[in-house]
Amino acid sequence: MADYDQSAYRARPVGGTDAAIDQGLRAHMISVYNYMTLGLGVTGLVAYLTYATPALFGLIYGTPLAFVVMLAPLGIVWFAFGRIDRMSAATAQAWFWAFSAIMGLSLA
Repeated sequence: MADYDQSAYRARPVGGTDAAIDQGLRAHMISVYNYMTLGLGVTGLVAYLTYATPALFGLIYGTPLAFVVMLAPLGIVWFAFGRIDRMSAATAQAWFWAFSAIMGLSLA
């Protein structure tokens, strides 16, 4: 049991490339959080505008189209999950914005 290498478990000093990796990771995570915040904003705005516009609200929720709108986010998730590895970044981002908007319709 005493033959294992303990160097892998020692704390590494902060500095050098570790700090650069930390800064890059921080910038990436801030970008991800900003996209998610904007996506929530789109969802909220679409939900509010749908609810605040009686003609649009009646068109969607006064007909069987309501079931399509309610199930559309699930369909997008299944579709995107099956194709995410073959999508470009721009296509995946477009699907994200479409999902955010349709989720707003669904939540209205």
